[in-house]
Amino acid sequence: MYLHTLLLLFVFGAIAAFAAVNWGIFTRPTTLSLVFATAEAPLGLIMLALAALLTVLFLMFLVYLETSVIIETRRHARELRTHRELAERAETSRLTDLRSYLEAELPKLAGQTANSWTDMQTRLSQLNKDLRSAIEQAGNTLSAYIGELEDRLEGGRKSDPDV
Repeated sequence: MYLHTLLLLFVFGAIAAFAAVNWGIFTRPTTLSLVFATAEAPLGLIMLALAALLTVLFLMFLVYLETSVIIETRRHARELRTHRELAERAETSRLTDLRSYLEAELPKLAGQTANSWTDMQTRLSQLNKDLRSAIEQAGNTLSAYIGELEDRLEGGRKSDPDV
C-alpha cells in the first residue's frame, strides 16, 4: 500500500510540474465549440479542471469503497463473534448435559454393580453350601460302603473257624 501511495504522489507531482511549466499555454484562450454555441476559454485550464474533478470523484469513490469494506468487515466480525458465542454456549450446554447424564447414570451403574456383586456373593454362598452338602453326602455314602464292606468282612470272619 505504501508503494501505491508513493506512485500516486509521483504522478500528481509530474502533472503539477507539467502544468506549471506550460501554464501560459494552459491559460491561452481558444475558441471552443459547445455543440449549440461557441465560447472563448482556455482549453488547457478546462482539461486540467476536469482531470482534477475526476481525481476528486475517484478519491471519493475510493473512500466510499474503503468505508463500506470496513463497515462490512465489522458486521462480519460481529456476526462471527455472535456465532462463536452461540457455539460456545451450545458446547457448554452439551457438556453440562453430559455431566448431568453421567451424574445420573453413574449411581445407577454403581447400584447395578452392587446388586450384581450381592447376587454373585449369594450364588457363591449357595454353591458353597451345595458343594459342602454334596461332599458330605458323598462322604456319608462312602462311609456307608466302607461300613458295609467291614460288615461283610467281619461276617466272613465269624463264619471262618480259623480266626
